[in-house]
Amino acid sequence: MVMIAAYTTLVLLALAILACVIRLFLGPSAADRVVALDTIGINLIGFIGLMMLIQETILYAEALLIIAILAFISTVSFAKFLEGGNVIGNRNTD
Repeated sequence: MVMIAAYTTLVLLALAILACVIRLFLGPSAADRVVALDTIGINLIGFIGLMMLIQETILYAEALLIIAILAFISTVSFAKFLEGGNVIGNRNTD
């Protein structure tokens, strides 16, 4: 019963990632694209975590953590870029 639920959740996560990829390409604004990219990262983390559960292994734990860190950093960078246009350095202190 648990495996049926796990495989069903994998299919639903794959559909959610597909919907986010469509939003990533067709998003009317840059903010929509950033949210779609962040959601893809979150769904990918869930997908890999579920694969770890199904395969009964922890081999993907490092990849899971790296994807989580990269998703967070990219979301913060994109948000800062959309807010002010400058991600790194050159602050004007006038």
